[in-house]
Amino acid sequence: MPFWSWGKNKWNPDGKHCYVTGGSVGLGLALATILASRGAHVSIVARGKQRLADAIEVIESHRQRPDQIFRSFSFDLCSAEGAEAALDAVVADHEGLTPDAIFLCAGVATPRFFVESTAKDLIDGMNLGYWTEAWTSWAVTRRMVQQGRQGKIVFIASTLCYMTFVGWSSYSPARHAVRGLADTLRSELQLYNIDVHLFSPNTMLTPGYDEEQKTKPKITLKIEEGDTPLTAEQAAIGLIKGIEANHAHISADFITELFRASTRGSAPGHNFVYDWALDMMAMIGAPIWRSSVDTLIRAHRAEHAEYLQTNGVLSTHGDPGPTVK
Repeated sequence: MPFWSWGKNKWNPDGKHCYVTGGSVGLGLALATILASRGAHVSIVARGKQRLADAIEVIESHRQRPDQIFRSFSFDLCSAEGAEAALDAVVADHEGLTPDAIFLCAGVATPRFFVESTAKDLIDGMNLGYWTEAWTSWAVTRRMVQQGRQGKIVFIASTLCYMTFVGWSSYSPARHAVRGLADTLRSELQLYNIDVHLFSPNTMLTPGYDEEQKTKPKITLKIEEGDTPLTAEQAAIGLIKGIEANHAHISADFITELFRASTRGSAPGHNFVYDWALDMMAMIGAPIWRSSVDTLIRAHRAEHAEYLQTNGVLSTHGDPGPTVK
């Protein structure tokens, strides 16, 4: 915990209105249930109406008081208009006031090789991995400032916002962009007493993870063999603990902590001695990890060439998708 937060009360969601995007499954749903169990009013937004209905039933089972308000809304958050419309709906039962805390959990990953990606794949990667968070945070921030409201905005990235490797070309750039926006707003929104946090979980066992496996290259799977995935519940608990500790950057596993400490840039650290120790470990461990990964990738060249030929990836240009201007 930073020295300047010593003695501060821990953040308590009881009685607060918490807005969770991507709240129908995975991390978003796990987080929504924890918030509900701690007395918060919870609004969730996602696209799938049936999943939203199912999620509200789960959230209801964690109700603590009759006066808690649980609502679900179906919106596409990939545009400014969608984000504004979603926010209008979310605040309707709360006297038009912006939520006390916003958790930006919406996002999708579709790992594959860069050379087999279409223009649409890359555009979707930024829309689903960056713009869904950027537009919502933009809409919320503007309204918070207009209303003179304080609160929290929690961005969700990934370990891949600190490091990356083969297979993540349509996903990792968006996560780096989210980190850049979060770090910028952590600085800027001090003008309005609005807190900003960035949560970067490792691999999570969610429906999204199951979908990722369908397109994930073999070499990516090989590199990730040693991972210890978190459940969505474990990740959500780690996120809440990080907020309670007032950490700017939050992670829920040791490997991400190493990369956080060694690549945090201008973001506030957790504790000087703790971060220094992690930094020293990363200084030794990261080059070893990188070297082992590079060796695996080079050894995969022949198999990769066969994959490209068998699947006709480079035989024609094919349909590149929408034109990028």
